[in-house]
Amino acid sequence: MPVKIIDFPKILDPRGNLTFIQNPTHIPFEIKRVFWLYDVPGGEIRGGHAYKEQDEVIIALSGSFDVVITEPDGTTKKFSLNRSYYGLYVPAQTWRHMENFSTNSVGFHLSSLEYNADDYIRSFETFKNSAK
Repeated sequence: MPVKIIDFPKILDPRGNLTFIQNPTHIPFEIKRVFWLYDVPGGEIRGGHAYKEQDEVIIALSGSFDVVITEPDGTTKKFSLNRSYYGLYVPAQTWRHMENFSTNSVGFHLSSLEYNADDYIRSFETFKNSAK
Protein backbone atom coordinates (compact mmCIF):
# COMPACT_ATOMS: atom_id res chain seq x y z
CA MET A 1 0.00 0.00 0.00
CA PRO A 2 1.49 3.41 -0.94
CA VAL A 3 1.77 6.51 1.24
CA LYS A 4 -1.73 7.91 1.64
CA ILE A 5 -4.00 10.04 3.82
CA ILE A 6 -6.43 8.05 5.99
CA ASP A 7 -9.64 9.79 7.09
CA PHE A 8 -10.89 8.92 10.57
CA PRO A 9 -14.49 9.19 11.77
CA LYS A 10 -15.47 12.66 12.94
CA ILE A 11 -18.44 13.00 15.27
CA LEU A 12 -19.62 16.62 15.22
CA ASP A 13 -21.11 18.00 18.43
CA PRO A 14 -21.64 21.60 19.53
CA ARG A 15 -19.93 20.70 22.84
CA GLY A 16 -16.79 19.59 20.97
CA ASN A 17 -15.97 17.10 18.24
CA LEU A 18 -14.78 13.54 18.70
CA THR A 19 -12.60 11.36 16.49
CA PHE A 20 -11.69 7.74 17.19
CA ILE A 21 -9.57 4.93 15.79
CA GLN A 22 -10.52 1.27 16.01
CA ASN A 23 -8.14 -1.47 15.04
CA PRO A 24 -8.27 -2.98 12.39
CA THR A 25 -11.08 -0.87 10.87
CA HIS A 26 -9.10 2.37 10.49
CA ILE A 27 -5.42 1.37 10.63
CA PRO A 28 -3.95 -1.09 8.05
CA PHE A 29 -1.86 -2.92 10.67
CA GLU A 30 -1.97 -4.08 14.28
CA ILE A 31 -0.72 -1.27 16.53
CA LYS A 32 2.31 -2.38 18.56
CA ARG A 33 3.69 1.01 19.65
CA VAL A 34 2.49 4.58 20.10
CA PHE A 35 4.68 7.65 20.56
CA TRP A 36 4.32 11.40 20.13
CA LEU A 37 6.49 14.39 19.31
CA TYR A 38 5.94 17.72 21.04
CA ASP A 39 7.81 20.90 22.03
CA VAL A 40 9.75 20.77 18.75
CA PRO A 41 11.70 24.07 18.56
CA GLY A 42 11.04 26.32 15.57
CA GLY A 43 13.04 25.36 12.48
CA GLU A 44 13.88 21.85 13.71
CA ILE A 45 13.48 18.73 11.56
CA ARG A 46 12.51 15.33 12.99
CA GLY A 47 12.70 11.94 11.36
CA GLY A 48 15.18 11.71 8.49
CA HIS A 49 15.02 7.93 8.22
CA ALA A 50 13.12 4.96 6.84
CA TYR A 51 12.11 1.75 8.54
CA LYS A 52 13.00 -1.65 7.11
CA GLU A 53 9.81 -3.38 8.29
CA GLN A 54 7.71 -0.97 10.34
CA ASP A 55 4.58 0.71 8.99
CA GLU A 56 3.38 3.91 10.61
CA VAL A 57 0.44 6.32 10.73
CA ILE A 58 1.28 9.92 11.65
CA ILE A 59 -1.41 12.26 13.01
CA ALA A 60 -1.20 15.96 13.93
CA LEU A 61 -3.21 15.87 17.15
CA SER A 62 -2.61 19.56 17.69
CA GLY A 63 -1.16 22.29 15.51
CA SER A 64 0.45 21.42 12.21
CA PHE A 65 3.59 20.11 10.54
CA ASP A 66 4.68 18.76 7.17
CA VAL A 67 5.78 15.22 6.41
CA VAL A 68 8.17 15.10 3.46
CA ILE A 69 8.48 11.77 1.65
CA THR A 70 11.63 11.32 -0.45
CA GLU A 71 11.82 8.67 -3.15
CA PRO A 72 15.10 6.83 -3.84
CA ASP A 73 15.59 9.03 -6.96
CA GLY A 74 15.43 12.16 -4.78
CA THR A 75 11.93 13.34 -5.76
CA THR A 76 9.84 14.55 -2.84
CA LYS A 77 6.20 14.84 -1.92
CA LYS A 78 4.97 16.98 0.98
CA PHE A 79 1.92 16.22 3.11
CA SER A 80 0.71 18.99 5.40
CA LEU A 81 -0.91 17.53 8.49
CA ASN A 82 -3.12 20.01 10.35
CA ARG A 83 -6.30 18.18 11.39
CA SER A 84 -6.66 15.50 14.07
CA TYR A 85 -9.27 13.55 12.07
CA TYR A 86 -6.89 12.26 9.43
CA GLY A 87 -3.46 10.69 9.40
CA LEU A 88 -0.71 9.82 6.96
CA TYR A 89 -0.02 6.15 6.34
CA VAL A 90 3.73 5.63 5.75
CA PRO A 91 4.69 2.06 4.81
CA ALA A 92 8.02 0.41 5.50
CA GLN A 93 10.87 1.28 3.13
CA THR A 94 9.72 4.93 2.88
CA TRP A 95 12.14 7.79 3.63
CA ARG A 96 10.51 10.61 5.59
CA HIS A 97 11.19 13.65 7.69
CA MET A 98 8.94 16.14 9.45
CA GLU A 99 9.39 19.91 9.34
CA ASN A 100 7.59 23.22 9.71
CA PHE A 101 6.18 22.48 13.17
CA SER A 102 3.72 25.09 14.45
CA THR A 103 3.83 26.26 18.05
CA ASN A 104 2.37 23.65 20.41
CA SER A 105 2.04 21.00 17.70
CA VAL A 106 1.78 17.36 18.73
CA GLY A 107 2.65 14.58 16.29
CA PHE A 108 1.07 11.23 17.23
CA HIS A 109 2.60 8.08 15.71
CA LEU A 110 1.01 4.63 15.54
CA SER A 111 3.51 1.89 14.66
CA SER A 112 3.22 -1.70 13.52
CA LEU A 113 6.26 -2.86 15.51
CA GLU A 114 7.79 -2.33 18.91
CA TYR A 115 10.93 -0.15 18.98
CA ASN A 116 13.95 -1.82 17.40
CA ALA A 117 17.02 0.30 16.60
CA ASP A 118 18.05 -2.23 13.93
CA ASP A 119 14.85 -1.49 11.95
CA TYR A 120 15.98 2.07 11.16
CA ILE A 121 17.69 3.06 7.91
CA ARG A 122 19.39 6.31 8.93
CA SER A 123 21.51 6.93 5.82
CA PHE A 124 19.76 8.15 2.67
CA GLU A 125 22.52 6.54 0.54
CA THR A 126 21.84 3.17 2.19
CA PHE A 127 18.11 3.69 1.60
CA LYS A 128 18.69 4.51 -2.08
CA ASN A 129 20.89 1.44 -2.56
CA SER A 130 18.46 -0.90 -0.77
CA ALA A 131 15.60 0.28 -3.02
CA LYS A 132 17.39 -0.87 -6.18
